[in-house]
Amino acid sequence: MKTKTGSLLASMMFFEYFIWGAWYVTMGTYMVNHLHASGVEIGATYSALAIATMISPFFVGLIADRFFAAQKIMGVLHLIGAVLLVLATRIENSQTFYWIILAYSLMYMPTIALSNSVAFSQMTDPGKQFPWIRVFGTLGWIAAGLIIGEMGIETTSTTFYIAAAVSAGLGLLSFALPNTPPKAQNTDASKALGTEAFVLFKEKPYLVFFIAAILVCIPLSFYYGFANPFLNEIHFSNAASKMTLGQVSEAVFILAIPFLFNRIGVKKMLLMGMTAWILRYVCFAYGNAETGSWMLYAGILLHGICYDFFFVTGYMYTEKKAGEKIKNAAQGLFTFATYGVGMFIGTWYSGYIVDQHKITADTHDWLSIWKVPAMIALGVLVYFILFFREKKEIPAS
Repeated sequence: MKTKTGSLLASMMFFEYFIWGAWYVTMGTYMVNHLHASGVEIGATYSALAIATMISPFFVGLIADRFFAAQKIMGVLHLIGAVLLVLATRIENSQTFYWIILAYSLMYMPTIALSNSVAFSQMTDPGKQFPWIRVFGTLGWIAAGLIIGEMGIETTSTTFYIAAAVSAGLGLLSFALPNTPPKAQNTDASKALGTEAFVLFKEKPYLVFFIAAILVCIPLSFYYGFANPFLNEIHFSNAASKMTLGQVSEAVFILAIPFLFNRIGVKKMLLMGMTAWILRYVCFAYGNAETGSWMLYAGILLHGICYDFFFVTGYMYTEKKAGEKIKNAAQGLFTFATYGVGMFIGTWYSGYIVDQHKITADTHDWLSIWKVPAMIALGVLVYFILFFREKKEIPAS
């Protein structure tokens, strides 16, 4: 891969995830401050991304991949997305805001798969080259959080303007990316969804894992939707910047996965990931911005183990179980079930729980709130220990 091509792909990934990190992390805080939204309304708005995750495989598989060059349609989607992000700042009620965010999410989520397609199509050795390109996405998310936190704008609409400006820029940049022509293949709805991978459910260990993966998305939803509003409510200063420590942790721990996957086995890694979810929410439940700030930092830093040791390991486990023939279908199905179905359930439920523990219009009983995802994670952990029985370890390739 040429240096120029690599630089373009790295820039694409950086801006792709900068956009997401700029508006997504602090959206709940914005909705509380400007729209006076309830927990259910915040949860519902976060569910828009889950809905888009469930729909985007059909768009990419049935339309984008078959009829359009990936970089061109990605450019169009980001330009439309920029307009929708600006429009979101003009909305003054939560119900209309939800529909704008849903429309935006339907534009944005397909660009994740499209950006991956553009990157992979230019690589001579994807296994070695893609991680070095993809890491710029993590850096983009971190940069967005640092900028927003340092500027002190996480409660304002400026976050959406920043995301919109970068979206417009990436939209224009997309037309300069290497050409990735349509695949011209016949893909029906079932293939787009990944139904070929249903054969994996015949194996009880994978079915047990798959159910656990959906359930653990409920605690994940609590973090994505309400960690930033929680930290701001308890006056944990510069929360958006400090939350980027979670992405730093994610980048560090992901380097350990290939080593650990082969040495301690997939079950122990998944158990470590689920245990980390419990510890994270215990830290949030009992931490505070004064004497217990170390617990808040710990809860944020545990993100690397929470996410990498369960979801990244889960993707690797899925690929090894599926094999070469259906691995793409299996990964698509896993994403649909977790970031689609699981997150949809989790976002609505987390919003309901937050509303149930509201004290005043501006305060909540966060101790009781965080105990809920901790108990759910504990339940998933017990379920996994009791029922997951892999006959043999799946070695790393």
